Amino acid sequence: MRSISSGASPTKVPSRSVDAPLADLCIRLTPGAASDRIDGWDVDADGRPILKVRVRARPIEGEANADLLKLLAKTLKLPKSAVSLERGGQSRVKRIAIEGLSPDEVRARLSAP
Repeated sequence: MRSISSGASPTKVPSRSVDAPLADLCIRLTPGAASDRIDGWDVDADGRPILKVRVRARPIEGEANADLLKLLAKTLKLPKSAVSLERGGQSRVKRIAIEGLSPDEVRARLSAP
């Protein structure tokens, strides 16, 4: 019996290590600010913690989202690839996935002076 191959290699999907820590972070983003900065923690209407962040970029073609991810990666001392937008691409409230840190580590690094 002969095996038939299409000749195309299968698409490689990046996978996350099962043991790698993963944190979700809720953000309230304010674009068009005077400077890029993290304003600190607040709570949303449901009482959940939310991080207030401002970026200089305008919300045009994803520029504010890109600046948000760069600012978070730099502040958390992680590569940009470890920080990704999970939800809220066109909303002020966003959910960010952070690989490589536990939720407690993320909160500690973002709360440090």
